[in-house]
Amino acid sequence: MSGAIMFAEEVHWWDYPGFELWKFINLAVFVIALVYILTRKANLGEAFRTRRDNIRRDLSRAQQERDAAVAKLKEVEERLAKLDSEVAAIQEQSKHETAEERERIARSTETEMTKLSEQGQREIESAGKIARQQLRNYAAETAVGLAEEMIRRDMKPEDDARLVARNIEELGGAR
Repeated sequence: MSGAIMFAEEVHWWDYPGFELWKFINLAVFVIALVYILTRKANLGEAFRTRRDNIRRDLSRAQQERDAAVAKLKEVEERLAKLDSEVAAIQEQSKHETAEERERIARSTETEMTKLSEQGQREIESAGKIARQQLRNYAAETAVGLAEEMIRRDMKPEDDARLVARNIEELGGAR
């Protein structure tokens, strides 16, 4: 057992099992070489910078597009908010126009009714005048017819001869 203790005392911290210093040195050399190769030989630094600039530019463009979209959304929301008031205004205007049109139609109807009433009155008066004229003509014709009939019935041949003689005398005296 003393050999095992001795063996444990001889192991130094850099040789501790699982913690061998040479592994860390090897890893450090590998990482440094890899970084050197990637940055110097493959120009990855420049590629990363270019990629970073592209990402920044894309982010900036995306931010601008987002701002534009938010502004457009705000504009659309404002228009939608105004839309309710515009719809209400249009409805109010249509009610007002409907009322005005109703009044205009009522006035127009009243005017037409007055005109038709006056025209009807004139036609009635005209028809009355025509009827009175026709009645006068009929009455005159009937009176003449009745007078003629009465004269024919009451007139005797001697009355007829006397009338003819008087008319001849009057015609002779008129010369």
